[in-house]
Amino acid sequence: MPVDERRALTVEDVAGMLHVSKSGIYALIKSGGIGFYKVGRKIRFTDAHVRDYIDSSGKAARSPARIGPVALDEDSYFDLSPGRRSGEGFIICGQDLILDVLSNFMRLHGVMALRAYIGSYDSLVSLYHGRVSVATAHLWDGIGDTYNIPYVRALLPGIRSVIVNVTYRMQGLYVARGNPKSIVSWRDFEREDVTMINREKGAGSRVLLDENLKLLGLYGSRIKGYDNETQSHLAVASAVGRGDADVAVGNEKIARQVENVDFVPMKKERYDLVIKKEQLDTPEVTTMLTILRSEKFQNEFKSIGGYDVTDIGKLVAET
Repeated sequence: MPVDERRALTVEDVAGMLHVSKSGIYALIKSGGIGFYKVGRKIRFTDAHVRDYIDSSGKAARSPARIGPVALDEDSYFDLSPGRRSGEGFIICGQDLILDVLSNFMRLHGVMALRAYIGSYDSLVSLYHGRVSVATAHLWDGIGDTYNIPYVRALLPGIRSVIVNVTYRMQGLYVARGNPKSIVSWRDFEREDVTMINREKGAGSRVLLDENLKLLGLYGSRIKGYDNETQSHLAVASAVGRGDADVAVGNEKIARQVENVDFVPMKKERYDLVIKKEQLDTPEVTTMLTILRSEKFQNEFKSIGGYDVTDIGKLVAET
């Protein structure tokens, strides 16, 4: 395949696009899960390599029989057994790049921080069952027009928890360049000439859509493409960019990384960490919060579009 050096992507670039750590990308390379090429000893990727990986991952996720490793599956990509958690690592759930950087900072401070790439709802369930150390969530409640607190209370019953802000992000609609179908509202999802692509159940973007559909009295089963699911912001944005769908829900930062996609802002969301209160004074959590609140860590994101770290490290609520 011809290589466009101007679009040569590094391991760091692809990790950011797929919301995984660099070690996750190296694991994909080793397993043959993603294509690449070399310039001397340096590994590089093209946009086509990333698109091919997203397409193949989407097909694997829809197939009843999965063959080979699934890169972002909680149980196969990370060993979350009690022995590993207590002996080897501190597991942070969530799919944003900011969490990958946080885990890297923690390792530099002597904490074996691991990552589990799980959506918001499943992240909280995993915390409830003790499979992870820290959950993250961006789940909007349409009744109270608030983020995360009602879900933490419901999914962690009887568990005293603290909610700490990580960032604010803009959620909205991915549409084709120029927005040829003039899609500007949640009501547009019910139009006959509009086909969507959806996130998996439990993802924050999926919950935002479902809550707004409920407020409008609409049923997902009556929306074209509603049952066509995939598991990342990048995957749904890429589908819109290719013309496979007319609209999808995701965050603004990803829209800037995908060709032929425009972004319609809809909701500023709060992205939070959720921690069991009894763990708040442990060395691992203390280190994590100290890093979050440090100027050095915050400076990593002040110049990156799509992140508002005004309240990073701030205690939002206790439940």
